[in-house]
Amino acid sequence: MNIEARGLTKAFGPISAVTDLSFEAGAGVVTGFLGPNGAGKTTTMRMMLGLVTPTSGTATFGGHRYADLPHPSAAVGAVLDGAGFHPAHTAHDHLRVYARMGRHGTARVNQVADLTGVSAFAGRPTRTLSTGMRQRLSLATALLGDPQVLLLDEPSNGLDPEGIAWLRQFVRELAADGRTILISSHVLGEIEHMADHVVVIRDGRLVTTGPITGLYGTATVLVRAPQADLFAARLMASGVRVEHPQPDLLRIHGLSTAQVAAAAASHGVTLHEITPERPTLEQAFLHLTGGSR
Repeated sequence: MNIEARGLTKAFGPISAVTDLSFEAGAGVVTGFLGPNGAGKTTTMRMMLGLVTPTSGTATFGGHRYADLPHPSAAVGAVLDGAGFHPAHTAHDHLRVYARMGRHGTARVNQVADLTGVSAFAGRPTRTLSTGMRQRLSLATALLGDPQVLLLDEPSNGLDPEGIAWLRQFVRELAADGRTILISSHVLGEIEHMADHVVVIRDGRLVTTGPITGLYGTATVLVRAPQADLFAARLMASGVRVEHPQPDLLRIHGLSTAQVAAAAASHGVTLHEITPERPTLEQAFLHLTGGSR
């Protein structure tokens, strides 16, 4: 079941939170939803779920608005930042109430508790749970209907390193089963390990969308050569961008290692070292979004 957003726009009075935002997320794929704080990620997810009414535009799941799905919680599960829990309920009580509300079998309560690790604290009142435990409980709640689509808003918040590693593997397994996963996060290293595809927004507008590898742009190549000055001059004369940070070191942009090696051979330049250099995901993200997270 694919997610499709078309022209989503939301204005709160004079403030434009999201403007003409369009993107898709496919089945069997983890799509990272990236943007600086205040970019409009949570507002977008709330519009998709009908919790915020768009000023204009649509969001559909398999071609249907969330409100038009015959059994919404069996099709779409969501973990949104700030999900509330009744303080007097235990974690098990919480799941049981939501299972009843969603018309899901009682057996599913124990199944999702085991899947997400909630079983370890199922008898504790929700008011005593840590942030990481609450995140696991929110994810268990979203999975009660065994949905084909999951919207996860900052699901790694509050998780310890072991929990983050578990989440990474768990999300990949859910996608491998054919589910559509849209996951927002500011922990870019985690998105790098989880996502196949990314949607990047800033100030409520789309910056870029595509395979996560496309965020890195064209890799640069570092070379060391005794004739670095000569090689740099020859490359720049042919329109190649070259930096010269050290006497024998060049940073060459826009060429692959094979192209650099071929160019060196054609100009009779001996290379002592040639290394591809790729920006980190965070560097690429900061470049795209203007230098803020």
